[in-house]
Amino acid sequence: MVGIETSAAGYTAPSATPRRAWLGLAVLILPVLLVSMDMSVLYLAMPTLTEHLDPSAEQQLWILDIYGFMIAGLLITMGNLGDRIGRRNILLAGATVFGIASLLAAFAPSAGVLIAARALMGVGGATLLPSSLALISSLFPDARARGTAIGIWTAFFAGGSAVGPVIGGLLLHKFWWGSIFLINTPVLLVLLALGPLLLPEHRSVGRGPLDPVSVVMSIGGILPLVYAVKRAAAEGVDAVSVVLGLAGIAILVAFVRRQRTLAEPLLDLSLFRRGLFRVAIGSSTVGMMSLAGMSYLTSMYLQSVAGRDVLGAALLGIPAAIAVFVCSMGGARVARRLGTRGSFVLALSAAAVGNLLLLGIGVDGGIGWYIAGSTIAGLGYGIVFTLVSEVAVSSVPAERAGSAVGISETSFELGNALGLSLLGSLAALVFRSGGDFADTLGETLVRHSGDSAVIHAAQSSFVTGMHTALAVGAALLIMMAVTAAATSGRRRRRAVAVDAASAAAAGR
Repeated sequence: MVGIETSAAGYTAPSATPRRAWLGLAVLILPVLLVSMDMSVLYLAMPTLTEHLDPSAEQQLWILDIYGFMIAGLLITMGNLGDRIGRRNILLAGATVFGIASLLAAFAPSAGVLIAARALMGVGGATLLPSSLALISSLFPDARARGTAIGIWTAFFAGGSAVGPVIGGLLLHKFWWGSIFLINTPVLLVLLALGPLLLPEHRSVGRGPLDPVSVVMSIGGILPLVYAVKRAAAEGVDAVSVVLGLAGIAILVAFVRRQRTLAEPLLDLSLFRRGLFRVAIGSSTVGMMSLAGMSYLTSMYLQSVAGRDVLGAALLGIPAAIAVFVCSMGGARVARRLGTRGSFVLALSAAAVGNLLLLGIGVDGGIGWYIAGSTIAGLGYGIVFTLVSEVAVSSVPAERAGSAVGISETSFELGNALGLSLLGSLAALVFRSGGDFADTLGETLVRHSGDSAVIHAAQSSFVTGMHTALAVGAALLIMMAVTAAATSGRRRRRAVAVDAASAAAAGR
């Protein structure tokens, strides 16, 4: 706990946060870094992995997607479970599951075993994210120190996604494909050894058990919805994606209605009556949506248009990764200067400007525009994601932090899926309308490898589609910034009205 120091002049100030808390934060960063890295590192290993395990096309999709599906479907449940049985308990249990699953994945003899291992890793990852972030509220009761700690947590989470391809490329250059999973084990052993010594246990007192029907409904609604969105992104909108999407939405509507009748709901709907919480969840969804679309499309541009290899493309992303990392660390300081709402407006606007600068990218050049645009966007995204985490942790009493964090992390996952589906599909639609091309730019380049005119036309059409998607992503960010500003304005007007009423009453 933070103690109080009193000076000779009578001024009281919080004492420095104990070193033990910062050491505990260092331990909490370990699983966060691994979970975020594992979301991006597998893309590099797929060619080598395909050569050794010979998965079918459908199995390849499941190898890539099942991890994210399990995390998205279980975040809210695991956040609530951690509040009840203890956040340190579920963190260490999740780390054990994640470590065992990583070993299984590293030495998987077949595609089926690898899919099962990735699913198990998703189960472990779903426990690690909400419990680690919620434990920060126990380690740092002082708001200023907590904001700094959440910024560090967010920086490493965002940084893990960015450095994943770089680390993966270095490992695959020296070792076999299983090494990208094997590196998880020693890191998790450190967590299991030091976690019980440095991390406090925290569980809610007096809360009832989880409602099993709500758990099933939340998973049964989120999973088919995310799957439908990803399927639509990969294969286009078809009957299967429509049916699954509608089924997921219907289940989630029934889930929300059930929460209104429960004394101990799995999803605390009262949180959404708070303007700041709504702004945070909207910002995380829109922010991740635009970031996912931007990252996916520019990665394809760098490789299939600019001619960079995978590692070269990843290295060009380092300036943006550094921007996200640094601004995540400083997000709390920005919020203290400008206020949380003002910081949301500034950060969302910066992300929008960065996306618009990427419109300078062309077929015959534009790497400078890519570096400038992605870096400026990274400045905004870093601040946004830190603010979302801070709002989620501070918006509820400490005993409910896990459930609130589960909501915010789920919004990130949903935004990621929507970005790949909606913005990716929009770019693909514009691309295919530009000529008689194959479904993707990569297939077109292979099919017309000797025809430079067709290749140039296809690359130009892809760039046009990318520009369209980036402009839509920027427009969504601007709309969210306006919403944040309007929410702030309404709050100020209400405060002025209350003050005026109070003054009038006092005058009488």
